[in-house]
Amino acid sequence: MAIQLDHLIVPSRDPIARAKSLAGLLDVPWQESQGPFTPVYVNEALTIDFADRDQFEHHHYCFRVSDAQFDAILGRIEAAGIAYRSTPRGADDRTINRRLGGKNLYWEDADRHLWEILTVSYARPQSPQLTATGPTPR
Repeated sequence: MAIQLDHLIVPSRDPIARAKSLAGLLDVPWQESQGPFTPVYVNEALTIDFADRDQFEHHHYCFRVSDAQFDAILGRIEAAGIAYRSTPRGADDRTINRRLGGKNLYWEDADRHLWEILTVSYARPQSPQLTATGPTPR
C-alpha cells in the first residue's frame, strides 16, 4: 500500500465555524464534534480535524482538484464574499493564477491560515522516483 496522508490537525480559535466554512467551500461533509476535534471529511482518505487552540502559527494547506471542482469551489468562494488572490502573499486581487497550464488561487480564513486550490501541481514536476528506502536520484 502506498503511504497516504490520513488526517491533519488545524488549530483554530473557532473550530466549528472554520470546519463548517471549509466543508461548505469544498462541498464535503463535516461533523460538529468527534472527541476534541471538528472533522471535515475531504475524501475517503483524508480528514481535516479542526482543534480549539488559543495560540498557534498560521499554516498553508493546498488541495489539488479537477477543473470542474475548481470552478465550483471558486463559485462558492465568490458567493460567500471571500477575498482571494493569485499568489501566496500580497493583495487580494480576485485573480486566478494560470501557471503551468492550470489554475490556482489562495484565500485566508479568519485564523489567518492560507488555503490553496490548484488543478496542476507545481510541487512535483521533477520529483525523484520513490523507493522503499527513500528517493532515488534520476
